[in-house]
Amino acid sequence: MPEDRLVGDSMKNKNVVVIGTHWGDEGKGKIVDLLTESVAAVVRFQGGHNAGHTLVVEGNKTVLHLIPSGILHPTVQCLIGNGVVLSIPDLFKEIKELEEAGVEVRNRLMLSLDCPLIMPYHIALDVSVEKERGNRKIGTTGRGIGPAYEDKVGRRGLRLRDLLDEQQLLFKLEGILKQHNFMLEQYYGAEPVTLEACLAASLAYLDELKPMMGDVLSQLAMLRRNGQAVLFEGAQGALLDIDHGTYPFVTSSNTTAGAISSGCGVGPLHLDYILGITKAYTTRVGEGPFPTELHDSVGIHLAEKGHEFGATTGRPRRCGWLDVCALQRVVEMNSLTGLCITKLDVLDGLDSVAICVDYQEHSDGQITPVYETLAGWQEASVGVKQYQDLPQNAQVYLDRIEALCGIPVDVISTGPDRAETILKRPIL
Repeated sequence: MPEDRLVGDSMKNKNVVVIGTHWGDEGKGKIVDLLTESVAAVVRFQGGHNAGHTLVVEGNKTVLHLIPSGILHPTVQCLIGNGVVLSIPDLFKEIKELEEAGVEVRNRLMLSLDCPLIMPYHIALDVSVEKERGNRKIGTTGRGIGPAYEDKVGRRGLRLRDLLDEQQLLFKLEGILKQHNFMLEQYYGAEPVTLEACLAASLAYLDELKPMMGDVLSQLAMLRRNGQAVLFEGAQGALLDIDHGTYPFVTSSNTTAGAISSGCGVGPLHLDYILGITKAYTTRVGEGPFPTELHDSVGIHLAEKGHEFGATTGRPRRCGWLDVCALQRVVEMNSLTGLCITKLDVLDGLDSVAICVDYQEHSDGQITPVYETLAGWQEASVGVKQYQDLPQNAQVYLDRIEALCGIPVDVISTGPDRAETILKRPIL
């Protein structure tokens, strides 16, 4: 890779992107929360409440699904762009949980008027389709994300702005319900969704929603003109991208950095730094290919020590060695500027660690990983805050990842708390 990818003038970074580099659950929430101290706004640009970002501040854990991870900083604005599919009941559930914890939300949250709405019929269809697949299931969360995006692409979906015209809303719902209830009843043998249920999940919230509705594109343009820094927070991971991921075992949106332009209206020339978050090993929730998955004692070690359960679903995560082959591809498709390695401490105590550096394809179509093995370390890395204080072999491991990917490891997370972080190079 070009040598100039390894250097950069961090002082000029205003718009910073944080995305996951594998199949999600890489620890993006903590890093967004950490970087939020230096920005004016945090933006979600894709996905829905199938995301799960866990933040730990001074031992207190907060799990967010829709609201950007910057919400715990009282002076930061949080924006939800038009690329996010919005479940209104789940949004208010999250708002109320934060308010009960003493976090002010409504005065700092802006929702794009063009957010597609997740309606009760989307959830019913999601569950019915996955049930119909049987052994061919793809591991959907059943939250209506996919069907909502299908309606958006089919140009029949409802958007947040539709709630402002009740007569038009009822007219649109009548046609949509007729189509979707036909499928639910006649094909899937499921119960139909009523108009009352749809109104209860949308129009009933209008008075509370109105103060939070806004033009996210214009707001971001104003912040840029004023020279204020903005953080763009990706949901899921790059290998779950609908176009570039392990299809069909993917999510229903574009999870790569390129989705920012369509998901909130910021052109690619205005993105200054793109940070890829990857665990020191690899995990995956649900179905789909996973070349480096381990079913031995090391896999058990990673799962238990890493507390590998999905923040949204609670499902156990599959665990394996770090797949740098996949990571190299993600570096290219996202123009990553630097890497953040999370959960390094989970590898503490292993006699050796391995990195997948290639794949071997067999005549039967099966693929096996080719590993490069490095010495492990017995010293603890948990909570270390200076790079030079990490175990020597841990530094060798990180340096090797950096060399293989051709971009710097700028951030290392050594524990779940915000303070347990090494920042090798300023990002904002």
